[in-house]
Amino acid sequence: MHYVLIIHEVESYPAWKTIFDQAAGMRKNAGEIAYQLLRYDAAANNIVHFSEWSSLEHARRFFESPELVEIRKKAGVKAPEFIYLQEIERGAL
Repeated sequence: MHYVLIIHEVESYPAWKTIFDQAAGMRKNAGEIAYQLLRYDAAANNIVHFSEWSSLEHARRFFESPELVEIRKKAGVKAPEFIYLQEIERGAL
């Protein structure tokens, strides 16, 4: 499996979430399979977006596209950090 972990601060979570939801079709078409949103416990505008992708190549192409750079600006995203990950093991305890 292929995953992307994005950590970023947003100006306003509700405003960001509206744009995030509007981009669901774009994300799916680009290869996103599933996602989770998390926030820092003491900072509601610090968001973690963890998502599963069909391939890291598709994820990079999507997240680095000029169109998405503009969407992030519109959504009030501040200095996103992208971490591209490949699963090596999974377990349950």
